[in-house]
Amino acid sequence: MKNIRLNHVSSPSLSAQIAEYLIYFFLYSVLGWIYEVVLEVFIYRWGFSNRGALFGPYCVIYGFGALIFLILLKNLKAKRIGPGKWNLTPVLVFFAIILIATVVELIGSYIMEFTQGGWMWDYSDYFANFQGRIALNPSIRFGIGGMVILYLLQPLFQKAVHKLSRKTLFVVSGVIALILIADCLHMIVTG
Repeated sequence: MKNIRLNHVSSPSLSAQIAEYLIYFFLYSVLGWIYEVVLEVFIYRWGFSNRGALFGPYCVIYGFGALIFLILLKNLKAKRIGPGKWNLTPVLVFFAIILIATVVELIGSYIMEFTQGGWMWDYSDYFANFQGRIALNPSIRFGIGGMVILYLLQPLFQKAVHKLSRKTLFVVSGVIALILIADCLHMIVTG
């Protein structure tokens, strides 16, 4: 009788999951910063300014938003909802992203106002805005961006991160954590 060895994929430890999510948070924060700078410099032609709340080239609100999408919409994205051959799941995911992004942006504006005296955007001139903090147009853009994150970028990032050895995963996430902690301390000290 042959010895049969079963290969089973074990789920990563909690510390490995946190390390992965920290890497995703950082990647999406950097991409958010790039998105903001491209809008500011090339689309609106306002000139360059650091669009992040911290010193480094990242907008953490994008990182938080992306993580919330990944965590909250994972199960919905995996389902197939719809009659017959119609799959309405992507439509439901799109509207869920809009709702989540709008709430995150609203909460983010209040946190920034509390910690820094104001927030970094003003949608007062936009149609269907609330106190200049949120508006329909940016929420729809975030919905489109969230779809790009969930259906295009995250599978690529996940594949790349899963290729890292456990040691490399922890080293990379540790460096990212140190960078973010140092930046937060810099913000607190320099006010």
